[in-house]
Amino acid sequence: MESIGRDLNEMQRIPLAPAHIAAIRAAGVEKCYAAGEWLAEIGTPVDRFVYVEAGEVEVVNPFTGERLRPSTLGPSQFMAEIPLLSGGNWSMAMRAAVDTRVVEVARDRILHLMSAIPEMSDIIITVLAARRRRQLESGDAMLVLVGEENDRAIRRIAEFAARNRIPHRSHPLGSAEAAEVAGSCGMPHDRPMVVFGRDLVVTDPTLETVARLLGIEQDLPNDAEFDVLIIGAGPAGVSAGVYAGAEGLQALVVDETAIGGQAGTSSRIENYMGFPTGISGGDLVWRGEIQAMKFGTRFVMPRRVASLEQLDDGDFCAHFTNGQRIRAAAVVVATGVQYRRLPLDRLAEMEGAGIYYAATESEARFCRDADVVVIGGGNSAGQAAMYLSRVARHVRLLVRGDTLATSMSHYLSSRLEADPAITIEYGAKVTALHGETALEAVTIRNDDGLRTMPTCAMFVMVGAVPNTHWLADLVRLDDKGFILTGEAAGTTSSYATSRPGIFAVGDVRSGSVKRVASSVGEGSVVISKVWEHVRA
Repeated sequence: MESIGRDLNEMQRIPLAPAHIAAIRAAGVEKCYAAGEWLAEIGTPVDRFVYVEAGEVEVVNPFTGERLRPSTLGPSQFMAEIPLLSGGNWSMAMRAAVDTRVVEVARDRILHLMSAIPEMSDIIITVLAARRRRQLESGDAMLVLVGEENDRAIRRIAEFAARNRIPHRSHPLGSAEAAEVAGSCGMPHDRPMVVFGRDLVVTDPTLETVARLLGIEQDLPNDAEFDVLIIGAGPAGVSAGVYAGAEGLQALVVDETAIGGQAGTSSRIENYMGFPTGISGGDLVWRGEIQAMKFGTRFVMPRRVASLEQLDDGDFCAHFTNGQRIRAAAVVVATGVQYRRLPLDRLAEMEGAGIYYAATESEARFCRDADVVVIGGGNSAGQAAMYLSRVARHVRLLVRGDTLATSMSHYLSSRLEADPAITIEYGAKVTALHGETALEAVTIRNDDGLRTMPTCAMFVMVGAVPNTHWLADLVRLDDKGFILTGEAAGTTSSYATSRPGIFAVGDVRSGSVKRVASSVGEGSVVISKVWEHVRA
């Protein structure tokens, strides 16, 4: 299956061309660091690109002060991370191992060079993506979570980090690893916490706090102006961000949770053109995010729009739940849909403690060698069942109807039926949840009556509810809450809503095809109409 970047060992020494180096030297300033001097500290902005002329730069473990990896950066290599593209923060600490001479280029200048010299941009982005892949796979990330299994807030941080492809480690409370981290930070050993590096300890974590430490949640000046505001960072929204940036529009993409949307919870997509071995939804959309940032599109999250209003001059003002607001000449709504919540007692109480709406590595860790339940008959439910069957003892897929043929791709339903680790029950539904502080069992009703099944996890993937409650006074919706576009909205453009300047793409649009490929296509096509509106 495709991954987010190439294996760094395959491309350890992809060199910049002499012309690239000359451009870097012309745009930057030479600086010398003495042995032991820091070039980057965790949590500080990635505000420059560093090309190594002479010497050696090492990655440091902040908990021990020792070199983290045997390999170092030497002459002709460069120091940077993916947040260089977005204005985020360093996630690794780096210092001079010996006296070192470098050329430093300010972030805005290197981004300008990358846009002007695409061959250099390709090399830099490929290397940065490979470094991110190594961070994710190696387990030596500097965002450390302690007590995820005991603390629901930290579990939300883990989900947020996983879905946004943020390297992180998780240690159970009471483990030797957790005690070592707590000791190095001067914190009690029995307390859940989030640590970024060693000096940044969060004992009362929220998504916003951790995102700010990482530089993902960035302050925007009130009434900052953009050509287009894209609300939602699923396949449709990220695709719109790519094409908006490529067309020279000043674009801002916001999402209240994470990159990927509902597609980001799909562990394996095999029918998306160009990926014959499959790719996870999260990795696919992550690639799109990097592509969009390369063109200058900005991403901010978690950021939820509380309301949207049209101003007297025709522009739109978005009010965020954190009190900030921005202006945009056009708005693309790509908020997608969310799975319906089942009408079960104690459902909310057990969400995140056995009840899940995504089946990714983050959730699968709690299902190892256990019996789990997946509810739903669509592709997302099928992909979840296939993925979970690799770690769980057995997966029981509950389908309310009597067939999968009308709601699931044939290739997927055939695999489910052939997998001995998966049982499909038709005409079945869950009627009750059991457990003290976490899910321990569910009651299932089918044609044979009621029975109780022990399980530690239930994945709910049924139906779709559009995220449009905040838009009801601005654009016309259908009877299910999906946004009307095109002829149904009284316009000639397929993705224009009843309000000029507001467009809708992807799953949130009434009549759309609920597939990743169609969402990507809609996100790309809508930008031509956005451009016409903005430039009118």
